[in-house]
Amino acid sequence: MNNFLHRLLFVSACFIFIQGCSSEPDKKRKERTLTDEQLDSIALVYDPKKADKKIDDIMMRLHQKSGFNGNVLVAKDGKIIYEKAIGWADYLHRDSLKINSVFELASITKTFTSTAVMMLVESGKLRLDQDVKEFFPDFPYDGITVKLLLTHRSGMMNYVYFIDDLWKSQKKNERMGITNMEVMKQIAEHKPNPYMKPDRKFHYNNSNYMVLGAIIEKVSGQRYSVFMAENIFKPLGMKQTAVYSKAEYEKIPVDVVGHDRTWRRSVAQNFLDGPVGDKGIYSTIHDLYLFDRAMRKGRLVDDSTLDSMYAPHNEMQKGHFNYGYGWRTFTDAKHKVVYHTGWWHGFRHIYLRQLDKDVTIILLTNLTNGSLLKLDELFNAAGMPVVRRSAYSGSGQASDEED
Repeated sequence: MNNFLHRLLFVSACFIFIQGCSSEPDKKRKERTLTDEQLDSIALVYDPKKADKKIDDIMMRLHQKSGFNGNVLVAKDGKIIYEKAIGWADYLHRDSLKINSVFELASITKTFTSTAVMMLVESGKLRLDQDVKEFFPDFPYDGITVKLLLTHRSGMMNYVYFIDDLWKSQKKNERMGITNMEVMKQIAEHKPNPYMKPDRKFHYNNSNYMVLGAIIEKVSGQRYSVFMAENIFKPLGMKQTAVYSKAEYEKIPVDVVGHDRTWRRSVAQNFLDGPVGDKGIYSTIHDLYLFDRAMRKGRLVDDSTLDSMYAPHNEMQKGHFNYGYGWRTFTDAKHKVVYHTGWWHGFRHIYLRQLDKDVTIILLTNLTNGSLLKLDELFNAAGMPVVRRSAYSGSGQASDEED
């Protein structure tokens, strides 16, 4: 009887030990998830009384002298050191911007599209060497792969001009947005001439990321808006971020109005606000900062994938500038910055993330003047290299000129 009890106690102890060991990974996963959420909340904490005074002076001068109108966020080492909403959300109705105002991101959308593509690559649902014709057999161009789209080396024509001319010539309803799939159908039917043969050289072009948006829909079986919400926005707690297409919304449900060069010219959305992937994501400075934190932690794709996204895949320009997968890059002997600009229908932005240091600068504007060309002081105050091509000669040497 004693031997039986000893054996029973021994087996029970082993079972408890094994159960404890098997539950440990789940416990750690839960702790990591909670830690991510807690860190995200902490990252967004900001006390206006502790705003960086030097950066505030710079931004207010930029507003007063150069007409900067928009929202700005500067962060270092995982902490926001400055944020502010400056100016009008809608000049006609005298509505002021708020710190959580939602902007059309324009081409900053491409950073999300490339991330979604690489998530599908990691999951084995997509390959970089796949030809567009594997997804769209009627696509009229040969030899264009997913990688060439990501790196702007497809040689395609710009669909924006093609569709604009086509709609006007056919006198179609310009208020109703068209979808990516409809654009792909029109390209297949009309076969517009490409600019050049594939992979000849870098040529920045919205068509590349519109096609990638269509491929995401084909591969996932979901609308681009749904895929992005379920796989990026919601998991990262980006509660103010969404894809708004005129093909899905009669009126885009945001209050920030784009203004083209002067306050007298507010920009109305039209059928060209239908296609997404090259544009179409709407967000805030805080949600973009959450995206920055998640990308730095590898929460969406792994480190090797991030390295490939941030690597230069084209010819060097001005000695420091290049393009990866959905990210423009600035590199010198000491610094590595990935960034993207945006310019569409009265919105103009720049979103910069210094990788060698944890520095992030986000400026979202709804008045397309030249204020974002005058950021040298801001870069210096934040400790980031000057990311402006005209600040460098063709050999990559810095100059004192500011345009």
